[in-house]
Amino acid sequence: MADDKDFSDYVPEDGISAADLVSGKEGLTYNDFLILPGYIDFSSKDVTLSSPITKKLTLNTPLISSPMDTVTESGMAIAMALMGGLGIIHHNCAPEFQADEVRKVKKFEQGFILDPVVLSCKHTITDVKKVKDIYGFSGVAITDTGELGGKLMGMVTSRDIDFVEDFGQDISEVMTPRDKLVTAKHGTSLSEANKILQASKKGKLPIVNENDELVGLISRTDLKKNREYPFASKDKNKQLLVGAAISTHEKDKKRLELLVQAGVDVVILDSSQGNSIYQINMIKYIRDMYPDLEIIGGNVVTANQAKSLIDAGVDGLRVGMGSGSICITQEVMAVGRPQGTAVYRVAEYARRFKVPVIADGGITCVGHITKALALGASTVIMGSLLAATSESPGEYFYQDGVRLKKYRGMGCLEAMKDGVASQERYFSTADAVKVAQGVSGSVVDRGSVYTYIPYLVAGIQHGCQDIGAKSLSQLRTMMYSGKLKFEKRTLAAIKEGGVHSLHSYEMKLF
Repeated sequence: MADDKDFSDYVPEDGISAADLVSGKEGLTYNDFLILPGYIDFSSKDVTLSSPITKKLTLNTPLISSPMDTVTESGMAIAMALMGGLGIIHHNCAPEFQADEVRKVKKFEQGFILDPVVLSCKHTITDVKKVKDIYGFSGVAITDTGELGGKLMGMVTSRDIDFVEDFGQDISEVMTPRDKLVTAKHGTSLSEANKILQASKKGKLPIVNENDELVGLISRTDLKKNREYPFASKDKNKQLLVGAAISTHEKDKKRLELLVQAGVDVVILDSSQGNSIYQINMIKYIRDMYPDLEIIGGNVVTANQAKSLIDAGVDGLRVGMGSGSICITQEVMAVGRPQGTAVYRVAEYARRFKVPVIADGGITCVGHITKALALGASTVIMGSLLAATSESPGEYFYQDGVRLKKYRGMGCLEAMKDGVASQERYFSTADAVKVAQGVSGSVVDRGSVYTYIPYLVAGIQHGCQDIGAKSLSQLRTMMYSGKLKFEKRTLAAIKEGGVHSLHSYEMKLF
């Protein structure tokens, strides 16, 4: 009779390491593999998501909005920074416009409306009604010029016009005049302003300077909505962090100067193929002229590409080529790399030089974010996931009863026609025939970033909990040590992992 063996400590090898996962000759996307679960001994809320974006800058949330003209301007950048991430202002616009957008983010003060709707005494009640129809409120400041910066003359609210029958009346006949208004001086803190509003029982609090000129407004409604953002991305002066994209062309040196003057914290050199003499020269120029400015280079998908930019002096790398939902580079140019393999290969090389990697493209759900982070990315850039939020540029429209927003790749012919920056990104400025590397389409309304980002954050935290990683740094350590295990998926497995075998269903993610 065979001897009884003790198997109490025996655990068979299961799964493969990240190195083994990508060791084959084929490239992998995020859908081609899964991460095997680990051991849970902590709550998902205990998972720390802070992660570096460059050598010096760290975000509390590893999420970045893409520098695309249908994704990121000041509204998106402010929201992303408040939620602990970062917004990168696109450059398919005039340099002055881009610098102004950066300046809006840096000057943002939570709770203060720095660009309120303003009318003059010559406007009529009809104009106030139009404001309410467009913006959803009727509390409007009145100045002598009808613009911000003019001398404050009064305020008009719904209670002033609710029972007025003659909409042709001048505002001056119904407004609350200046001498009856409660105001606050410029420089008043948000908490002080809140106390003034509570004591006055007013709905709006105009902020004026020493010349009694309107410089801002505080709304009781906004204060009620506002909450603290303890994870907000801020610089040493407690201002929100913001990034901006530039090209590698000579003329963008002037754009860069304006961005630096506006207070930009980090610049992304925006190119579909970053391993070029043009980008290397621009990196060296920035290093000489603005030594304290953080530089993110890219895009790259191989270690060889990464080496060129790391040697030139970048502080971070943007990884991805042709994997975005609106990008057709891989089809048209026959060049690129599946995103899962690209992220791992570049991150595994760049970590030796302490250069963080940003996964850019191929993110269609929160699970893909977790996979990108598990392959070595420090942060991820999102385009389509954020394009249909309230904070993205553009207007909503309806098609077949569905609320949509326009979303386009910067390599589509439409974007190239609208701005030279798109042509520069794809090295086609001098081409007589433009070859599209992107498409233009639409995406379904996702609501506000202020509700969508918390869903993504919670999803990442739960993913890390299932893996057994209490932080993103621990997640990367587990991956490089081989403790984190992966498994490839067949097409049947991919089908099994999604919704199946139902007659119909409704999917609500949050």
